[in-house]
Amino acid sequence: MMIALFVHDTLIRPYIGDLLVVILIYCFLKSFLNTSSLWLATGVLLFACCIELLQSLAIIDVLGLRSCKLARVVIGTSFSWEDLFAYVAGILIALASENLNFKKIFTP
Repeated sequence: MMIALFVHDTLIRPYIGDLLVVILIYCFLKSFLNTSSLWLATGVLLFACCIELLQSLAIIDVLGLRSCKLARVVIGTSFSWEDLFAYVAGILIALASENLNFKKIFTP
């Protein structure tokens, strides 16, 4: 959320922020749910894509939340194909990092 509120550039705000948000949601849910990583990753990806598709329908205006800055940050205001690719990249990073064997990497 801090990225969305305070960073106004052409790389971090539009792409890295979207990549990080799906990783954050995935990790948050993974800490509470005892489910398959693949199922959870798929669910988080579908959720993110649904939010993005709702943006194409101007859901923020339909809900009458255009004047609420928090709603604009959380829900978003405009559809972008690049955001969908960022979500996929974030989920792939989350799954890959979960499956790394850190003992092999960090032990001499």
